[in-house]
Amino acid sequence: MSRETRAPKGRVLVVAGSDSGGGAGIQADIKSIMAQGAYATTAITALTAQNTMGVQDIMDVPPDFVVRQITSVLEDIGTDIVKTGMLNRRALIEHVAQALADAGAPMVVDPVMVATSGDRLLDEDAVSALSDLLVSNAFLVTPNLPEAELLTRRDIEKPDDMKRAADTLMNAGTHAALIKGGHSTGNNVIDLLALQSGFELFEHERLETRNTHGTGCTLASAIAGQLAAQIPGGSSPDLTPDLRAATEHALAYVHAAIKNAPNLGHGNGPLEH
Repeated sequence: MSRETRAPKGRVLVVAGSDSGGGAGIQADIKSIMAQGAYATTAITALTAQNTMGVQDIMDVPPDFVVRQITSVLEDIGTDIVKTGMLNRRALIEHVAQALADAGAPMVVDPVMVATSGDRLLDEDAVSALSDLLVSNAFLVTPNLPEAELLTRRDIEKPDDMKRAADTLMNAGTHAALIKGGHSTGNNVIDLLALQSGFELFEHERLETRNTHGTGCTLASAIAGQLAAQIPGGSSPDLTPDLRAATEHALAYVHAAIKNAPNLGHGNGPLEH
C-alpha cells in the first residue's frame, strides 16, 4: 500500500509537561496514545528533572513558545483530539485556552491539580482559570477525587457524591466527566463516567503496588487515543465518538499497565505502557 492510499491515523495533540523519568507527562502521553493506534504530537509546557522519587527541578516554557508549538502542529499535521495535562500558571492557561479554541478540536482535559502526595500543585488563581477556560469547554474532564473536590467545592466520599460532582461540572459546561476513584479506600476502585445520557460505573480490583506513577496522564491519553482512533484524520466530522467504549478500553489498558509494571526505580514506579 502506498503512502498516499494508506488509511490515516487518528491524531492527538498533547499540551503538557515533560517527565525525564518517562513515567508521566508527555512521555507517558505519547506511549499511551500510540498504544491505542493513534498518532501523538506535542506542545511541551515545562521541563522537569524528575524520577520515581520525585521532582527535583522545573523549567517553565514561556507561554508564547507553547502556543507556537501548538500552531506549528495545527498548521501542518492537524489534530482530531486535544489532550491537556499540567498547566501550572494562569498566564499559560490563558494562552493555551485561546490557541485551542482556535483549533476547534474536542478536548480531553486532565486537570492536574493535586500531587500523589496530596500537595496542591496550582494556586487558587490558576485553578479558577483552568476551571473557567478549559474544564468548562472540555469534551471530557478526568479529575481524581481531590481534584474533583477542588473543582466543585464539595466533599466526595461515595458514588452518589461522585454523581453530584459530575453534574456540577457538566452544568458548568463540560460535555462529560470521568471522576476517578483511585484515591478512595476499599478492595475495588470505582470510576464514574457521566455522559449526557446518564451515568456509567466501572469497577476494577485495587492493585496493591507502588508502581502507579503517571496513572492519570496514562488514562486520559489512552482515552484521547481511543477517541482519535475512532475518527482518523477527521474523516467523519459529524461522527460523535463513543466515549463509553473509549473509557472502558482505556481503563482496562491502565489496569493491565499497572499489573505488568516493570518495577523500575526506588520510588513510585512507572507503568508498562
